[in-house]
Amino acid sequence: MNILITGGGGFLGSRLAQALARRDPKARITLLDTLREHLGLTGSKKGCDHGQCGACTVLVGGRRVLSCLTLAASVREPVTTIEGLASQEGSLHPMQQAFIDQDAFQCGYCTPGQILSAVACVNEGHAGSDADIREYMSGNLCRCAAYPHIVAAVKQARSAMEKE
Repeated sequence: MNILITGGGGFLGSRLAQALARRDPKARITLLDTLREHLGLTGSKKGCDHGQCGACTVLVGGRRVLSCLTLAASVREPVTTIEGLASQEGSLHPMQQAFIDQDAFQCGYCTPGQILSAVACVNEGHAGSDADIREYMSGNLCRCAAYPHIVAAVKQARSAMEKE
């Protein structure tokens, strides 16, 4: 069995061969631990390890998933981590750029999970209003309370993502 880590340039583009990880299907290891400990992809954070904070959010088949609650052996679709979100040429994804432009992070610990949830928020059509964005993003906690800036970043990136 393999986990295919998708993504653009930079870290993943240069190490794509390492992004295919062989694993024992009987193993009871989470996707988060597989990414961090076995593949060296440390962008996804281990916050609460109980699925309550969203710091470990990744995209599996384009849908957001809490990787701390997902067994690696259950993954059957491509996984996108924060390391693989940028393009192969190295340019940032519109959501990454919007988080920078809108100062949507402070300490940065929750940022990878926030960005991947925000990408899913737009892709799944939940970014129509501020209230929709806040509701969809409510599973991702930010101790620094950058929430107004996160909403602004999602709105900024939404138009760029819709053009793609």
